[in-house]
Amino acid sequence: MQMLARDLALNSALSDLDIVRRVKSGESALFEILMRRHNQRLYRVARAVVKDESDVEDVMQQAYINAFTHLAQFQERAQFSTWLTQIALREAFSRRRKLRRVEAHTQAPWGEQDRVEAMDAFASPQAGPERQAYARELSGVLESAVDALPEMYRTVFMLRDIEGLTTGETAESLELGEEAVKTRLHRARAMIRRAVTARLGTVLPGTFQFHAPRCDRVVAAVFAQLSVDPRS
Repeated sequence: MQMLARDLALNSALSDLDIVRRVKSGESALFEILMRRHNQRLYRVARAVVKDESDVEDVMQQAYINAFTHLAQFQERAQFSTWLTQIALREAFSRRRKLRRVEAHTQAPWGEQDRVEAMDAFASPQAGPERQAYARELSGVLESAVDALPEMYRTVFMLRDIEGLTTGETAESLELGEEAVKTRLHRARAMIRRAVTARLGTVLPGTFQFHAPRCDRVVAAVFAQLSVDPRS
């Protein structure tokens, strides 16, 4: 159902803004380029909030559907990627609230017990199907470290250090002040430094990969729900 490889390659050089304008004008199939271009970021954003892989894909699909159906609301004052990130975060937070509604739960402040539990996670990471696919064991160790962070720090760490957004982009995406982003990032790094600091430089770009088969699945599912023929 995806665009022909030749057409996809020809149009991939277009900027996000150019593609958005053409999708708005009726070339709906070009939305596939935006999905494939931003799948990695949206996966990491959703994964920072919800941890179950099936929930992550559901969040991604719904975020793309929300973006497509409300594309007219994109005013071009911000980058499309930032606007899309905000949509994904709202959807992820909404999904998490639904998942936790039956578990009325108040998160305690980060303390020594949390640090002990985090170190236990480093020592014995759960090797699920996705993690087994990673080439290096160190990626799994880092993912366990990030998962162990409280959410307010995990989302900032994921966007800044793993996805590589600037402080300003992260602040805009999370609707925080830049100083708050800097503070949370500093604390997040401190929480995981003992276990992974020496290896962070080489491992970060290879973590939380969103592989091609899953990319295809998300693209196909979104177009199916939107009743858009990508060959049009």
